Amino acid sequence: MKTLTPKEIMEELDRFIIGQNKAKKAVSIALRNRWRRQMIPKELRDEVAPKNIIMIGPTGVGKTEIARRLAKLANSPFLKIEATKFTEVGYVGRDVESMIRDLTELSVNMVKKEEQEKVIEKATIMAEERVLDLLLPQKKTTGTQDGEESNELSREKFRTLFKSGKLNDKFLDIEVSDRTLPIIEIFSASGLEEMDMQIRDMFGNMLPKKTKKRKLKVKEAYEHLIQEESKKLIDMDKVIKDAIERIEQSGIIFFDELDKIASRDHTHGPDVSREGVQRDILPIVEGTTVTTKYGMVKTDHILFIAAGAFHMSKPSDLIPELQGRFPIRVELDALTKEDFFRIITEPENALIKQYKALLKTEDVELEFEREAIEEITEIAQKINEMTENIGARRLYTVMEKLLEDISFSAPDLKEKKISITKAYVREKLGEFLEKDDLSRYIL
Repeated sequence: MKTLTPKEIMEELDRFIIGQNKAKKAVSIALRNRWRRQMIPKELRDEVAPKNIIMIGPTGVGKTEIARRLAKLANSPFLKIEATKFTEVGYVGRDVESMIRDLTELSVNMVKKEEQEKVIEKATIMAEERVLDLLLPQKKTTGTQDGEESNELSREKFRTLFKSGKLNDKFLDIEVSDRTLPIIEIFSASGLEEMDMQIRDMFGNMLPKKTKKRKLKVKEAYEHLIQEESKKLIDMDKVIKDAIERIEQSGIIFFDELDKIASRDHTHGPDVSREGVQRDILPIVEGTTVTTKYGMVKTDHILFIAAGAFHMSKPSDLIPELQGRFPIRVELDALTKEDFFRIITEPENALIKQYKALLKTEDVELEFEREAIEEITEIAQKINEMTENIGARRLYTVMEKLLEDISFSAPDLKEKKISITKAYVREKLGEFLEKDDLSRYIL
């Protein structure tokens, strides 16, 4: 875990998320507390529970982005899941423990990738030797020194040609594992949804491994062999042990749409299942042990960040036990026109920077005048007021509509430098402001 101070975490989040300082402060403290917990004596360490957070705010204000960036910053296994997934017909949706199984799978893949990167140099050397073996099969010599030297010289010549890329288009026959298994489908109740995968794994381990020959170009064969060799070099038992430890100590689960399972006064229709879903989620958040195909995973110290608009309900509509497991409440602010301007221009992944980079691939240089950007943000704000308020996501629809013609004709444009002016913005988007029904369907 990176040992960043709360101030440093906040500064990193500021690079991608505009405003919402209260929420960023809360998650910065939660992340720092994980490091603090690792530093205290072991007997007290297990007693310190994570301070789970509920983010309250309308759609498109940055709730998911804050959680995602936080996980990336801490290099933590991260899973985003909609709480409504568990309220689907037929119960009630998916088995709630599946979120821990999904997180475990993500963590194993993350650690495996890291371990492969550590051995990539050694795997590259071994793959190169295998490619040379395929290019230059060992010829039987009479055992003379001259014959051996001749073979060595030929091998070195091929090595030089291979490294210079002159053999890239030559075809090789390589053996690849054939994992074709009979198709098995399991239609089951909740709790057994993993059975299909487990039966496939069981058959895969029991049946002898088959290989088949494939004809690949040298370059493709080399990349395939690097992956194959790197897999041989990593210790999967250690990968699984590290992955489970990483989940238990630094995993983050982001519950979206928590407000949709908050039960209200009446209990007819689909609302009947909502309290049941809360009660099923409760043990996972409180701390339990979940069986996965990689072993037992404890959820006691996973950080849960929940989010919801809470228009129709409020956090106090949740069952008391679940409320107690989310002690920190943070309200996110609705976005203003000034926020829109900063969102579209300042962050490292700002929309204007994205569109400039996309069109640069066609040798088209886009320039946005300040007045044009102000007009874009004003139009986005007005459409949010006229129709449904979807926050910063409205900028995506407005920008896409604005640049639609340029994107379409970019490969054929003779004029490679295009300036987006206020007049151009009004020309392309003005009619949608005048006609409320048009903006409702198109933007």
